[in-house]
Amino acid sequence: MLLLSAQKIGAGLSTIGLGGAGIGVGLVFSSLVFSLSKNPGLSDELYRAALFGFALTEAVALFALMIAFLILFI
Repeated sequence: MLLLSAQKIGAGLSTIGLGGAGIGVGLVFSSLVFSLSKNPGLSDELYRAALFGFALTEAVALFALMIAFLILFI
């Protein structure tokens, strides 16, 4: 019973990374909007950089979710 409780607590704590990833995605796209308002001529380069930042941030979220599932089901 104690091991099951610790497993559930550990899986819950590992999902904290998902909240951080949500904040990170918001920061990436808010920076994109701010940069486009300052310099609309660089829209292609800025959009590419924003998508790269989004992909890296979402990778962190997927790793956190994978760890939560590994804790729960293994």
